[in-house]
Amino acid sequence: MWQTYALLSAFFAALTAIFAKVGVSTINSNLATTVRTTVILIITWFAALAFSDLSQIKRISASSLLFLILSGCTTGLSWLFYFIIICLCISC
Repeated sequence: MWQTYALLSAFFAALTAIFAKVGVSTINSNLATTVRTTVILIITWFAALAFSDLSQIKRISASSLLFLILSGCTTGLSWLFYFIIICLCISC
């Protein structure tokens, strides 16, 4: 089963790069990142509400919370720089 998830992950990652390049071609890279992040936020909250036990939030350790926050920060920075590079490559 994990192989199916790995293939789906790779497939959607490839589509992400293609869609991002097309989507950022006419707007500022920071705005593109904001739109993309908002969509991701909605989807992930829907998944959490539909498929998770949200009472587990209370049990997140300080260490886990710190690393999840750091991961979120580095992900956001990665996306910002990714979109800047795309924008530079297509001469926004």
